[in-house]
Parts: sequence; C-alpha cells; structure tokens
Amino acid sequence: MADEPRITGPTLKVLGAIISSGHLELAGADVGRETKLRSGTLYPILYRLERAGWLSSRWETEEPEHLGRPRRRLYQVTATGARKAQAAMSEIGSVFSRMSVA
Repeated sequence: MADEPRITGPTLKVLGAIISSGHLELAGADVGRETKLRSGTLYPILYRLERAGWLSSRWETEEPEHLGRPRRRLYQVTATGARKAQAAMSEIGSVFSRMSVA
C-alpha cells in the first residue's frame, strides 16, 4: 500500500461521487461527469486512491463488440477508503467549526 493520498478539494469530490453511489461501481467517465474534473486531474486521483487502498477497480468483463463501446474501468470505494474518507471529512469539519467568522 502506498502513502496516504493528499486530501484536496478534487480528491474530496472524487470520493464523494463514488461514496454517494452506494455500493455501485462507477466508471471513471461517470466520476468525471459527476465531479466536472478533467481527465488529467481525475485519473491521477483515481490512481492514487486505488494505490492507497481507498478504491478498488476492475475492467468490465463484457467484450467491447457486445457492448458497442470500449470497455470501462469500474471503481468502488473499499471499507478502508470509506473509513478514511469519513475521518478526513470529520477532521475538515472540525477545522471549520473551530474557525470564527470575523
């Protein structure tokens, strides 16, 4: 397992999109549409999250000829990813709750 991924705004968007899908798998293109992130930002984030064990992925098993389109890579949050994402969100929430509005 690699180092923990940096928790940036785009990373939170990606995690939010995948977690909000429930236990469904999402294709990278679906995550991109949901988050409005360009592929040059999106796919490195997906790669880092998968390398850290926060996401798992697999290729569709159907043949592209039967699908009528290229095969997609499907992503799903892992139990570790859900737990760590929740912890990151709690930490961010606590930082904002300690801030006072001037």
